[in-house]
Amino acid sequence: MARTDTSVVEATGRFLESFKRPARLLIAISGGSDSTGLLVALATLCATGRYPGITLCACTIDHALRPGSAEEAKAVAALCARFGICHTIRRWDGDKPATALQAAARARRYELLAEAAVAAGADAILSAHTRDDQNETVAMRAERSTGGVGLSGMADAVLLQGSVWLLRPFLAVGRASVRAFLSERGETWLEDPSNANIRFERVRIRQRASVNKQGHGVGDRLALSKEAADFLIRNARMENGAFTLVPTAMDAVLAGAAAWRGLLMLGATAGGRVHALETTSAERLHLFLASGTLSRLTAGRVVFDRRREGLFLYRECRGIERLVVPAREVAVWDGRYRVTNGSSRPIVIGALGTHADTDALELRGPVLRARKAMPCLKFEDGAAVSGDAVSLDAIIAPYARFLPRFDLPLADALAHILGKPAFSSPPNE
Repeated sequence: MARTDTSVVEATGRFLESFKRPARLLIAISGGSDSTGLLVALATLCATGRYPGITLCACTIDHALRPGSAEEAKAVAALCARFGICHTIRRWDGDKPATALQAAARARRYELLAEAAVAAGADAILSAHTRDDQNETVAMRAERSTGGVGLSGMADAVLLQGSVWLLRPFLAVGRASVRAFLSERGETWLEDPSNANIRFERVRIRQRASVNKQGHGVGDRLALSKEAADFLIRNARMENGAFTLVPTAMDAVLAGAAAWRGLLMLGATAGGRVHALETTSAERLHLFLASGTLSRLTAGRVVFDRRREGLFLYRECRGIERLVVPAREVAVWDGRYRVTNGSSRPIVIGALGTHADTDALELRGPVLRARKAMPCLKFEDGAAVSGDAVSLDAIIAPYARFLPRFDLPLADALAHILGKPAFSSPPNE
């Protein structure tokens, strides 16, 4: 057997052996060479009977971005049927954005895959990202890196929507090996024309003469996450809508990358933001903290309030939009709370604002200002909402939709501070 074939088979075998219990796995398949190779390799090895308890199903996301996509999805369905694998198609309907199309498509794809996994009772989603994809990701992130955090590239496991893990068995396998594996078996694949469109950043990176193929620092990222988590557990708490860092934590924040990372992710959580502060804002915050001034600085929707008692972080009470949540529905408000309306009437959620002054007269300073940005729920007619009619669940915005395995310790530390349960571990650990 050719060595290229062995690399695919060995990677697939090691992956299947990593499951210590029965598992149902949903393969994300587009029909391209990588995902086709993953499906064929998994189906071939599972058919040997050496991996009892592993069952396979598959899903194709039709992004509806070009003519012929629906027919391509049907061709993938036929491939799955030939291998006896249950297949479903999920379509991205509706208007598409004029800008940042690939990012929007990726976000919607993961949402649809998570929905399909839940519907299929799958324990994990499998994605066929290869070593080539990894190298391209590292090169892309290097060009816009603000401090090296992104240089670890893609994680081999990612928790989607806080509910289902996406695993990447081929992350150490080259695309040429996957294609050789398929060709030796007489299998063909689809070519996506967008892979040659230089409008997209990844394509431009791919077409360069060389792409960084060095190590991706995943171990470093995990170590950074563990150290940042330890820093937060020892130094941070949550009270009355404000995060607080003890005064003695400032030296570590200013001197260490891990503590600084912990502070930035704490700030992103306080502000309901998916991403940490941009470079300019982060530098401004660092200068403010280094000055030792007892004052306030606002960055990324968050007030960093330096007091003798410590550093308080809370959502600034500006730009907080009201949200109407229909009866029996769930919505996310301000990136900070998941609102479940269990009543038979729509509810309106907004910031407490000036109402916080009368509702909490005993509060002063940072905690009073923090309270003004806390949620206030009313029915549309202004009537108060009873506690059993609605539930509010605090969200860890940076990791609510997409949590890489190497950031799991940091995410769990934030969950602990918020009084939430830890995130689930990958099913093959």
